[in-house]
Amino acid sequence: MIALVTGASSGIGEATAKRIAREPGAKLILVARRQDRLEALAAEIGGATVIATDLTEESAPRLVAERVEAEHRRLDLLVNNAGAAWRGKFGETGWENLERHMRLNFDAVARLTEALLPILRRSAPSSIVNVASTAGRVSRANSGAYSASKFALAGWTDALHLEEREHGVHVGLVLPGFITTEGFPQKELNEKPLTRRIVSTPEKVAEAIMDAGPGGKAERYVPRPYALVAAARVVAPGLVRRVLSGGSKAITPATRSDEA
Repeated sequence: MIALVTGASSGIGEATAKRIAREPGAKLILVARRQDRLEALAAEIGGATVIATDLTEESAPRLVAERVEAEHRRLDLLVNNAGAAWRGKFGETGWENLERHMRLNFDAVARLTEALLPILRRSAPSSIVNVASTAGRVSRANSGAYSASKFALAGWTDALHLEEREHGVHVGLVLPGFITTEGFPQKELNEKPLTRRIVSTPEKVAEAIMDAGPGGKAERYVPRPYALVAAARVVAPGLVRRVLSGGSKAITPATRSDEA
């Protein structure tokens, strides 16, 4: 298996790279901004192609695709994981914060996927996993810009799956909730026995990514019960709004592995 993981320098991306590396014959392509972290990870897992780049840069998708083509000539799994969140109310942070999220969490994903799609099609059966968030199904105050980018990612993922089936490319979606990572330590939740139960780990997200990629699943929530929150948003939106209105200062249920 030839697999490319973005945001691989920490958190979910790092855990995913380590999980894939356990597969027989797996070869990794690690993408993120921090070259030193990527090289350390590559050494730990026994070697990998390292591409240190900012995925929001205009030339990044072409650069990555050229490296994949030159060094591997195929791609079996693309994990679009890189992302970040910057909290703030729209009335205070405005369009600038919204555009910042969209540029990294959605635009960069779409542009990289476009560049790699010909290789994925040629390598079929292959798969793409987009890492969104439960915030891509249920939005909270102070994180609307982040949710908008992840809502967009979730909707586009569903359409892309339908479009790429005929080409042998499966497209899956992973929606983490509260995950303890470098960017989101979840200190407040982990300190309380009651709320500690709703926090998961990057390693469990990595397993979900394997399910939604090579495993062929449509989507996975981590932890799984978060799917009930998304369902409640559809059948009882008023109730969900009332519940969330009392917790607008809570930590965003999001993922952050690396700012591309």
